[in-house]
Amino acid sequence: MFDKGPVGRHGGWQLALLALWLWACSLPAQAGPWLINNRPTARAHEAVEILADAASEGLEPEDYGAGALAQAVAAATHGAALNKATAQQLENALSTALQRFLSDLHSGRVDPRAVHQDYSLPAPTRTDPAQLLQQALAAPTLHAGVRAAAPQLPQYAQLRSALAQYRALGAHPAWAAPLPPLLAPAAASAPKTAAKVTARKASRNPKLDLGQEWVGLPLLVQRLVALGDLPPDTPVPARYDESVQNGVKAFQERHALDPDGVIGQATLEALSVPPAARAQQIALAMERLRWTPLLRGPRMIVINVPEFMLRAYEQQDGRIVLRLAMKVIVGKALNTRTPLFDEDMRFIEFSPYWNIPPSIARSETIPRLRRDPSYFEREGLEFVDSQGGVHTTLSPAHLDAVLRGQMRIRQRPGPRNALGDIKFIFPNNSNIYLHHTPATQLFARPRRDFSHGCIRVEDPVALARFVLQNDPAWPEERIREAMAAGKSSTIRLAEPIPVVIAYITTVIKQGKVHFFADLYGHDRLLAQALREQAEQRRAAPLPVPVPRIAP
Repeated sequence: MFDKGPVGRHGGWQLALLALWLWACSLPAQAGPWLINNRPTARAHEAVEILADAASEGLEPEDYGAGALAQAVAAATHGAALNKATAQQLENALSTALQRFLSDLHSGRVDPRAVHQDYSLPAPTRTDPAQLLQQALAAPTLHAGVRAAAPQLPQYAQLRSALAQYRALGAHPAWAAPLPPLLAPAAASAPKTAAKVTARKASRNPKLDLGQEWVGLPLLVQRLVALGDLPPDTPVPARYDESVQNGVKAFQERHALDPDGVIGQATLEALSVPPAARAQQIALAMERLRWTPLLRGPRMIVINVPEFMLRAYEQQDGRIVLRLAMKVIVGKALNTRTPLFDEDMRFIEFSPYWNIPPSIARSETIPRLRRDPSYFEREGLEFVDSQGGVHTTLSPAHLDAVLRGQMRIRQRPGPRNALGDIKFIFPNNSNIYLHHTPATQLFARPRRDFSHGCIRVEDPVALARFVLQNDPAWPEERIREAMAAGKSSTIRLAEPIPVVIAYITTVIKQGKVHFFADLYGHDRLLAQALREQAEQRRAAPLPVPVPRIAP
């Protein structure tokens, strides 16, 4: 094998190579990261622990063959040594399962486009699963590698903790029995005929208010204590008192209900939702966060539709910092839903015109004008023809031209303009934009789906200041002057800002879990898609060798 010549200046390398070969032969055989000498390594045991705990990330352990892999690793640890072929099968099975798990954790389980027809956010960044596994294996521990693969958003880590909290409540005695129905309030003091009418209305809208008795008070207190809305030592009163009412108000605040402390049907229904259902809602929010892009630039604006909230973020020293939050009004759930997408804001229009969309003109504006011609002048409307000519006279011929698509109706800038005094434009196929509104009283309502799809903002000056904060030519005073000018003017942003319209029904605020109604039914569709995917995975499970444990 080697030259048998004398060892010297030309033969020393031969002895060195021989020594290296002998040392290499003494090393244990290793097929990969999971087995040495056909026995599972500590990292293999760590892997099966992670897969078994997939539910803590809102995922399904059996999607990754967690149970079968745990049995196989236990058998390979305590039974007879595996043969080479079975060892390689187990090695491959662990790698395949970890790759699927890390991919699901990092990018989500389903393509959002398969769930929402009008979804136009960018596809989640899909890192190659093999690369994700290599990155996880390069971490000091596999657990640390898994944490690095999860969405790096503070909200995600907080939802993970909330998921554990609500799953722990699944067996709590506070939910062992249902809350009893509310009783209709008495109407004894009303006249006889009026009493019957009052009683019928009350029976349709029963409620619990201060000072009233209710057999459900002990269970109510127990639930509110378990949920953290009441202190642990809260006594059960004989009647509904202020101490329990404060807990109800805290609960209502967390569930997007009017925090009036009155237990009506909506509050009773929210109180009756079992912890397991809330846990699923949290898991769906975690899935959606896997789709949500991180800041694509130094700043970003995010609208969460079911929460009716806008937030503006900024990167600072490698951290994502909240700079602004305000209420918004979104599209009606019934027929004018706000679509979900991600586009760059590029323009601001001060004192804007409102070009009434043809669908609104046909269904609302023209019928109103035919019933009430004075509406034309009162609202500051005008017609614009295909050549850009402006016509300020209302006539049946102009209305017919709008119906034929030969003219459009627009509203001039002014105090009655539906867009208010400012419009934030991020060009998109749905013609959705942010704008102010003269109907500011609507922001006081807990549920705010009133628009035709565009998004009305509560504090347009604050939003404009955030958008233009790096442009010294636009201090707040000039912004206000342009908004009040009554003459339309548009500026192009020197720094376009990404705008994300998202849909998440569970949010952590000030350390508390807040739940919102599934306004457009998107959570229901996502849950259905995940169930169908789980069924497909069960029908074609990952192949896992099952070594026998020697007796």
